[in-house]
Amino acid sequence: MASNGLPSLGRVKLTDLMPSEGLPSDSYKLSATTLSQSFAQYSAAIIQFPASDGPLLRSCLESARLYFHQRPSYPAAEMIHTNDSREWCKTSGYYADPQQWQETYDYRPGMTPSEPNNSLEFPPAGLPDIFALLGKAAREILDAISYCLNLRSSPFTEVLDNVPLRSREVSSSVLSVCCHARPSFQGAQHHNLTNQEDGPLVMYPEQDHHVDKSLVSIVQSDKAGLHVRDFHGRWVLVDGDLGPQEAVVFPGLALYQATAGYVNPALHRTEVNNLQGNMYGRFSLSFKLMPKSMSSLSCSEMRAAGHGVEAQFQLPVPVDDFMQRSHPTDQLFNRQSFQTFTFPTAQDGSIKPSSRRRKSNSRCKPLPPSKRLRLEAQRVLKERVQEIADKKGIKLRFCNLRECESHIHALDSPCANIRMEIKWPAGVPFVHPHDLPNKAKISFLEAYEPGWTATHDMDLSPTEPGQSSQHSAN
Repeated sequence: MASNGLPSLGRVKLTDLMPSEGLPSDSYKLSATTLSQSFAQYSAAIIQFPASDGPLLRSCLESARLYFHQRPSYPAAEMIHTNDSREWCKTSGYYADPQQWQETYDYRPGMTPSEPNNSLEFPPAGLPDIFALLGKAAREILDAISYCLNLRSSPFTEVLDNVPLRSREVSSSVLSVCCHARPSFQGAQHHNLTNQEDGPLVMYPEQDHHVDKSLVSIVQSDKAGLHVRDFHGRWVLVDGDLGPQEAVVFPGLALYQATAGYVNPALHRTEVNNLQGNMYGRFSLSFKLMPKSMSSLSCSEMRAAGHGVEAQFQLPVPVDDFMQRSHPTDQLFNRQSFQTFTFPTAQDGSIKPSSRRRKSNSRCKPLPPSKRLRLEAQRVLKERVQEIADKKGIKLRFCNLRECESHIHALDSPCANIRMEIKWPAGVPFVHPHDLPNKAKISFLEAYEPGWTATHDMDLSPTEPGQSSQHSAN
């Protein structure tokens, strides 16, 4: 990390991440920046809920303690967790993993869980309210990440559940109430937790680390024990000093895929060896904001914002296939991170975007004609082409430059139909005007702003001798 990195896990007030119409406030920019820097450096951040939400979070954890305490010592065979990825969007109710000494109750709106004997199950109290609270927070966090990546507002709406759910819809997102190391649960205590020679054994071996397949996960616990691997590969305890209305938030694999790898997922594990002698165990609430099973994860929004998209992220991936696929973690943590897209912060804590500084400097020296053309072409692309596409209801398919060059004149190319719908200028590579020669840039500008050359007296001779500044539209 750079020398101006965060000294510890970033803390952000949820109220500061609530978007509003118009220009973003300084508090929003500062909070979004802190969130992005913390994700980049620690793969996690701490979210502070309003004080009024603290009692709800605490009461739900208390209810979870009572719920698991009255559970049988060993679950029925039907409740043993099989870790079947095909059931990723269907889990609901109680299940257990004796090998990990963990019990879980999944709350998923739209599904009514029942016990094996078909008797109605009474879940921990307050789950609908907690689900609504954490779900809203997760969406606001996701929008703040989009802001830092310079994406349009709410770019992930198409892959998220309806708010509220429609008739007979089942939530893709899930709220999990977890209990680790309950003494009365006949799970991992069948294994010898204490080595007579070496002392207590740590209950998170390397093979047990985990990456959520969510877009964003929010976790609150009653005891410390959640560790996340940071940018340098070190394990950091992230819930050691949480307040009553604070929770840990971290990105998941779905967000990694949807942002073309710019936002790394959090590799995490839970320590339970320090709970020996505890009467109840360790309890946590974990909300996972998940994409819909019938949607696809696409990097089109990243392309639209001008980010480079590598070959492995070029094609949309069906969510259901993505969730059932294995994802080796050793391939996920050697990529760029999105801390380069944050706003620089001054020593006094105010936001001073570098673009302001560049703008003031540009007044002292006029831009060369070639640079002016490039900026104008980029402006027209963002303001005109996207506007035309939105009005026509067209989903732009953004190609990379090499791809455009290979099929610019082909009628059966991947983007030919969209080029025809939007009446893209003939001979102009699709949405890459800033990479064109000056003469083609003028053709591009004339196609969308007729008479542009007449109002911009531009001498191109210093950059491209022999070219005329007048060029008719195609």
